Amino acid sequence: MPRVKGGTVTRRRRKRVLKLAKGYYGSKHALFKTAKQQVMKSGQYAYRDRRQKKREFRKLWIARINAAARNNDLSYSRLMYGLKQAGIEVNRKMLSDLAINDEKAFSQLAEKAKTALK
Repeated sequence: MPRVKGGTVTRRRRKRVLKLAKGYYGSKHALFKTAKQQVMKSGQYAYRDRRQKKREFRKLWIARINAAARNNDLSYSRLMYGLKQAGIEVNRKMLSDLAINDEKAFSQLAEKAKTALK
C-alpha cells in the first residue's frame, strides 16, 4: 500500500491562513509559520476589541453628556439621577446625540432633571 500524502489538505489549510494574513508586514504575510502565529494573535485582538469598543463608546457618551450637563449647571451624576427621578428613560447614546445636535432639547431635559431633584 502506498503511503498517504496530505498534500491537498495541507495546501488548502496553508492557503487559508496566508489569505487571512494578507497585508501583514514583513514575513507575517508570506511565511506560513509566522503568518499562522499572527493570524491567531489578530483573532485574539479582534475578539478583545469587539468588547472594548462598547466600553470606549460608553466612555465617550458619558464625557459628552457631562460637558453638556455642566453647561446647564449640573454634574453628570446629578443629571442622570434627576432624569431617573423624573421618570425619563433616555439612554446615554441618545443623550450624547442630543447634547451635540440639539442643545435646546438637552437643556429642557436638564431643567426637568433639576425640578425632579428639588
